Amino acid sequence: MITLEIAGRAVAVTNADGDQARELFLSESFKDDLISFKSEGRSLWDGSADLTIRTASEDEIDAFNEALDEDEVEDSDEDYDNDLDIDVVFLVSIDEIDDGSSPG
Repeated sequence: MITLEIAGRAVAVTNADGDQARELFLSESFKDDLISFKSEGRSLWDGSADLTIRTASEDEIDAFNEALDEDEVEDSDEDYDNDLDIDVVFLVSIDEIDDGSSPG
């Protein structure tokens, strides 16, 4: 498993292989998500801090597996086929996602 760090802070882990993880984590759409997602009121990524991809630690792998176990229970009624079977788990809490539709 592979972990994404932002400025030395582990932010996400994936079960993709190294090349797939690098392609995913460094894609423009994922970077856009990192900028738009907030944790404790702050963007996960400021658009300039270093992004590092490395092998996941045992604790990160455990967190990934626990999150997927919880997700499987919640999704047990859904019937879908994910050919890629690549999952990403954020290791930090993500604030409610703002879709931009509320005035303000």
